[in-house]
Amino acid sequence: MTTVEPGTHIARDERGVAWIDGKNVKVIEVVLDHLAYGWSAEAIHEQQPQLSLAEIHSALAFYYDHPAEFDDQIARQEKELAALRATTGESALQYRLRNLTKSR
Repeated sequence: MTTVEPGTHIARDERGVAWIDGKNVKVIEVVLDHLAYGWSAEAIHEQQPQLSLAEIHSALAFYYDHPAEFDDQIARQEKELAALRATTGESALQYRLRNLTKSR
């Protein structure tokens, strides 16, 4: 069961994850595009044309209304990724790329 946030394009699923309503895009995905790449709503729209500018602005507004929630989620994901990288080690591609740059 999803709950649509009143007056927005945002819905939360049964786990509390925020999604753009009616789309298969999580709010955090839009937020990460904005934070990691510094993309404006217009730049995000160029990359994800299935989203309207209103939906993108709603996602960003939702983030700025709930920054601690999203910042905690981003920090958890970064920690999980670091732990995963530590346990799996360097991939064959990473090894080849590292050695390619050393040979130049």
